[in-house]
Amino acid sequence: MLYYSVYFPVAEIIAAMGVGLLVWYGAKGVINAGETGITIGVLTAFIMYIQMFFRPIRMIADRYNTLQMGIVSSSRIINLLDSEDHVVHNGHHKADSVKGQVVFEKVWFAYNDNEYVLKDINLSIKPGETVALVGATGAGKSSVINLLNRFYEINRGSIKVDDVDIQQFDIGSLRKNIGVVFQDVFLFSDSIRGNVTLGNPDVTDAMILKAADLVGARKFIERLPGGLDYKVMERGLTLSVGQRQLLSFIRAMVYDPHILVLDEATSSVDHDTEVMIQMAIEK
Repeated sequence: MLYYSVYFPVAEIIAAMGVGLLVWYGAKGVINAGETGITIGVLTAFIMYIQMFFRPIRMIADRYNTLQMGIVSSSRIINLLDSEDHVVHNGHHKADSVKGQVVFEKVWFAYNDNEYVLKDINLSIKPGETVALVGATGAGKSSVINLLNRFYEINRGSIKVDDVDIQQFDIGSLRKNIGVVFQDVFLFSDSIRGNVTLGNPDVTDAMILKAADLVGARKFIERLPGGLDYKVMERGLTLSVGQRQLLSFIRAMVYDPHILVLDEATSSVDHDTEVMIQMAIEK
């Protein structure tokens, strides 16, 4: 970007100076056309020649900038591919269903060494119980969700589901029993059906519509052209924020999770829809 920000303005200044000098010199020639033989047409042609001469120079600057952005992007991709998984897949305990008891025992966690986000957290949630975590932004509420799903490993303490340490669970089995609805919903460039099933052939249209009825989203889906076949642009640009959140609820509820975690998931829906979602959660 530094080279581009220097090269491109310099090229533009030189081009402008060239045109300016040509107009100054050519105008004098046009005035004295009888002596010089320079006409308006000749002057205009040379101005166009200068523009054509500098066009490839400008293109070089643009291509160089594109090349630099490509190099930066490729380096990030390579670093991501070379990074090692910090979550160790060493658990073998599998559970088709869990009761839903969650216990945090003296949990300490830091994204960076010794900069603890969670300090000595003790939390016990019984099956069927609803618990709300309230705190300021950055207090660590979302970190609790990440730890429960083993997106990160804790530094100290233990987290148990049904009296089994989550590190002993097979990660796929653990996450299968936990439904998470985030405030910031990511939708893929795919149909409504594809965004709900995420490629799982076991999820039928009947299951999707049943979950949609629970959260009050069936009407808006049926109003879309094609219904479940409606193509959603990446990140759900063709849908409102509230509709995206309803789809995320359907995505979670269609699997009938035994542990449901909401991260400010009803912040963008109207009051009536929020009441309907709360009733669906109770069911």
